Amino acid sequence: MTVRYPRPLRPGDRIGVTSPSSGVAKEHRGRLDVAIRDLEARGHEVVVGRCMDGSTHVSAPAAERAAELTGMLTDPAIRAVVPPWGGETAIDLLPLLDFEAIARAEPTWVVGWSDISTIITPLTLLTGVATVHGNNLMDTPYRTPEGLLSWLDVVTAPQGRPLAQTPPGRHRSTGWDDYGVHPGIRDLTLDTAGSWTRLDGTGDVDVEGRLIGGCIETLVNLAGTRLLDTRSFAAGDDLLVYVEACEDNAYSICRNLHGMRLAGFFDRAAAVLVGRTKAPDGRTLTQHEAVLDALGPLGVPIIADVECGHVPPYLALVNGARGRVVHTAARSEIVQTLA
Repeated sequence: MTVRYPRPLRPGDRIGVTSPSSGVAKEHRGRLDVAIRDLEARGHEVVVGRCMDGSTHVSAPAAERAAELTGMLTDPAIRAVVPPWGGETAIDLLPLLDFEAIARAEPTWVVGWSDISTIITPLTLLTGVATVHGNNLMDTPYRTPEGLLSWLDVVTAPQGRPLAQTPPGRHRSTGWDDYGVHPGIRDLTLDTAGSWTRLDGTGDVDVEGRLIGGCIETLVNLAGTRLLDTRSFAAGDDLLVYVEACEDNAYSICRNLHGMRLAGFFDRAAAVLVGRTKAPDGRTLTQHEAVLDALGPLGVPIIADVECGHVPPYLALVNGARGRVVHTAARSEIVQTLA
């Protein structure tokens, strides 16, 4: 399967906003308005769908959410689709999405993370269209820390230009910003020092491959199905697989990663990147130990505390992009090329 990239987003392009999982509660609508105004200030027309209700854990019935997302991804006038954030049960869309119609349409950027991994990772694996695992719409007003790229930096970049990111060396250790109280907040609280950690051993890492991955708690439910089958994806290339834990304890994450490995998700991995997490350790097992227990048998470099998880800041990764990861005592970097 050949990876296809949507064309770079340009001023004047239309961006669709829909909630394939959770919508936006009334108290958070101010933040949504700020994020939309930011996109409009860059010259984009923003089209907000009907599936946005935030009064329960889903924005609308599954059939309506699936139809709205498919409609946006097959509308040639919409060049990017950005959900406000993740949620809990986006898995109910998967039997209802028209993947064949989406594959036939001109590629459209889809951006998201957390529960949106349930959609964007299968979308790339089944259609070959690159997707962006990165900060979502409600995160967009934040200023991007030095060394990182936002999803807007990625989707506006010329195809073929290397996109380099380096960890800023700081992250947020506790809490989240209250959008109801501070809808216009733009500065991320990064109160704790921290760098990437190699789990499988010592020594320098310099490895290349195609990027694919997402949230462990949501993707594990697709393991062993065609929706998470990496065997025919970008055939001939090694893979750089990234995973991240949202909230499950170390015992659950260990079981989930073992199951994903047994189902073949990591079979072509040249390295594994693991997002920094605030998920709890177990009494006798840490989150790092859980990863190593499950994925150590792969015999590939495993690098943890990468900025691709539920701990701010956010490092944008493109499912399908060619990537190179370097991790030494003096330097940590990931370079992606949309080629």
